[in-house]
Amino acid sequence: MLLVLGRRVLLSFVKRVIPQDPVLLSNPILQDFRTIKFRVIHSSTVFASATRQNTDTMPERRPFVRLPTDVYPVNYGLCLKPDLIDFTFEGKLEAIVKVNLATNQIVMNCADIDIITASFVPEGGEEINATGFNYQNEDEKVTLSFPSALQKGSGTLKIDFVGELNDKMKGFYRSKYATPTGEIRYAAVTQFEATDARRAFPCWDEPAIKATFDISLIVPKDRVALSNMNVIDRKPHPEDDSLLEVKFATTPIMSTYLVAFVIGEYDFVEGQSSDGVTVRVYTPTGKAEQGKFALEVAVKTLPFYNEYFNVPYPLPKIDLIAIADFAAGAMENWGLVTYRETALLIDPKNSCSSSRQWVALVVGHELAHQWFGNLVTMEWWTHLWLNEGFASWIEYLCVDHCFPDYDIWTQFVSADYTRALDLDALDNSHPIEVNVGHPSEVDEIFDAISYSKGASVIRMLHNYIGDKDFRKGMHSYLLKFQHKNAATEDLWDCLEQASGKPIALVMSSWTKQMGFPIIVVDQEQQGDDRILKISQKKFCASGPHNGEDCPNWMVPISICTGEDPGCTKLKVLLDSPETTITINNVSPDQWVKINPGTVGFYRIQYSSGMLESLLPGIRDLTLLPVDRLGLQNDLFSLSRAGMISTVEVLKLMEAFVNEPNYTVWSDLSCNLGVLSSLLSHTDFHEEIQEFIRDLFTPIGLKLGWECKQGEGHLDALLRGLVLGKLGKAGHKPTLEEARRRFKDHVEGKQILSADLRSPVYLTVLKHGDSATLDTMLKLHKQADMQEEKNRIERVLGAISAPDLIQKVLTFALSEDVRPQDTVSVIGGVAGSSKHGRKAAWKFVKDNWEELHNRYQGGFLISRLIKLSVDGFAIDKMAAEVKSFFESHHAPAAERTVQQCCENILLNAAWLKRDADDIHQYLLKRKAPPV
Repeated sequence: MLLVLGRRVLLSFVKRVIPQDPVLLSNPILQDFRTIKFRVIHSSTVFASATRQNTDTMPERRPFVRLPTDVYPVNYGLCLKPDLIDFTFEGKLEAIVKVNLATNQIVMNCADIDIITASFVPEGGEEINATGFNYQNEDEKVTLSFPSALQKGSGTLKIDFVGELNDKMKGFYRSKYATPTGEIRYAAVTQFEATDARRAFPCWDEPAIKATFDISLIVPKDRVALSNMNVIDRKPHPEDDSLLEVKFATTPIMSTYLVAFVIGEYDFVEGQSSDGVTVRVYTPTGKAEQGKFALEVAVKTLPFYNEYFNVPYPLPKIDLIAIADFAAGAMENWGLVTYRETALLIDPKNSCSSSRQWVALVVGHELAHQWFGNLVTMEWWTHLWLNEGFASWIEYLCVDHCFPDYDIWTQFVSADYTRALDLDALDNSHPIEVNVGHPSEVDEIFDAISYSKGASVIRMLHNYIGDKDFRKGMHSYLLKFQHKNAATEDLWDCLEQASGKPIALVMSSWTKQMGFPIIVVDQEQQGDDRILKISQKKFCASGPHNGEDCPNWMVPISICTGEDPGCTKLKVLLDSPETTITINNVSPDQWVKINPGTVGFYRIQYSSGMLESLLPGIRDLTLLPVDRLGLQNDLFSLSRAGMISTVEVLKLMEAFVNEPNYTVWSDLSCNLGVLSSLLSHTDFHEEIQEFIRDLFTPIGLKLGWECKQGEGHLDALLRGLVLGKLGKAGHKPTLEEARRRFKDHVEGKQILSADLRSPVYLTVLKHGDSATLDTMLKLHKQADMQEEKNRIERVLGAISAPDLIQKVLTFALSEDVRPQDTVSVIGGVAGSSKHGRKAAWKFVKDNWEELHNRYQGGFLISRLIKLSVDGFAIDKMAAEVKSFFESHHAPAAERTVQQCCENILLNAAWLKRDADDIHQYLLKRKAPPV
């Protein structure tokens, strides 16, 4: 699943929900919302295995017992009849089951469903009616009792039931949409991961209890009905000629969380992959053209994965469908992948470059799951990280194959790798692999650790093994466990056999303990050789870990030199706290760099001499872009942890004046956004804006406003990023030009190109008045495309006047904003100014009951809390946040609350430690030379 998480530690959440809009990189709070990437779901309670963490508010864990194995399903025959007016549904289940052990009861999962009748028909025997239904609501189970023991053997379990098409974006739910004429209607759609199939039909809702499914839907004859498999029969309903009964082919053996059905009004575009799979992209009515880009990506992606895994896609078709109300970014239901509209639809004229890239990544992510997750499924949610981490890695491999001009692996470092490092440096992080018991705990691990750290360590593993042996091991794993379930160790075994390397030993140090090391490096020249002294210790956001029980990692270390920056000179496996390495034939004038390509999951602290020798490589661009980015990001992180002065980082940033690379600027922009947010708590906020203007003006002048001949995807992203950064920082020429272009756009004289809309909207709002806000809200109302509505929603919070900030917050909860998008509107307010931060937090507190009821256990409640409070930098605010959530419980966001409180205290310490030095440095820069 793709959450919507984001970059400055996050968020994710969710495999990602929000396009990676370059303009938002200037907003450290909304960064968070950028990605998440993909999955959907929930994030955060507190795992006992996380170390050094505050446990004084942790609830006692309820004991959890998985379903008994005395009865298990072989095939579900399921017929559902949704009522799109009254928002209810009727269901009939006829499940072929196997009784392993004689029993007079059957225990299944069931939530928000009323069972009308239930019976069991043993093979060749008489029907036995159930005498009671005992609902264990807290455990989401029902026990069906029978008057006599069901004997060992096969039989059919029959259940008639009714349920509600809820408005919570989980289970079998209703999704609101407008027809081309403006009429409001509802579709019936599903979202089952992790544990919500039980809200659509009684079932054995655990990933290891696989079965086949024969699904039928009774629907209005003017509606489209879709499920995992192709339609094999469509006939009028015998009792109502306005209805159709649609029957689908039998699925392969699969887990319940991957079942899906959709009933609504859609158009589609269709293609066929080179290996013969029918691919359709379903869009809102009248918008079929907006599905063509995703179709192009999907048709290229299926054969890529087919060849990479050397295992064919096992279904005859795959549908990708845009759902109006959808909590996650996307969900990989086998053969019927569901998406937010913004993660699937591309308008050739009105979609920006970042949206195209976002769609390509999300499609790549979800289609990877068709093999890794659907064909082979984790045995239990403990191994979820492998599903999500793997898909979050290989989506980049796929996009790099389809769109090599995206330079997507450099973007991975900024979007996933550094985000994961930031989150994992907190005391309230958790290991990648967490023992999950009760399903409520599942929601806690749909976060940046599962997705982004998971992807980062798999990238490191791939680099350690080499592509050939990695693919060989993957093929062996998929063949061995196809249509079955597997654990993390099963993949390690296959990769170990393929490579001959100690994979399990190396990887367990990365997956079973939280955190990561900082690699401390010093050097000495001896003749023609360079002697490196390398040590590791746990890196913490509050500084290096100095306790006696410091963990160690098995760290793959690569080393390159200035002679050939793109070539690894030496590889070693650091399996001890420290070691000494000799590199032969390195002249004294050559620099030496650790971790070329920024692949190893660790921070680096160089000796001052080594660092000095690397800095010219930033100015003259001899260091690779990904290494220029990594060097700057490491130093920024060290400054926040108090290990170096922030002034040193500002000096380093000035060396990037010649930088041409979009992703390097993107990461710089993000870190400057974090610093700007921090310094909004001081009386010299304007000085950091001047620093930003000085740094970004040369690249802004070079790029200009107009697209030039020969420019590509990354130039468009860079222009949007730079102009947005300059406009927000108050660069007068940029502000004046943005206002002029905005006026022409509104008046219809010259419509803004899609790539310029975010920077222009942001700039005019940041320096705008009530008339500007009213105009923007009018544009929002007129927008026909969800991407444009979201683009506007994410920048509304930039408005400065307190009364207008309040107006934006009120708008966030209005009918004009889709439920899943409210969070980014509030987050935009919190991330834009000191006053906005206070106003957003007050608004969340004042409207907590409505917000919590709307999002309940979902990951969006965690996102909301993080976006609202993460930017504070006063000790007492951490206490206030902690106190509020002690009296307003949000179990699914418990870990997020702890992480936010930790971040607030870290911000406060950073400000106390460095504010005066930063101020003096910024003043000195402005002073005329003597």
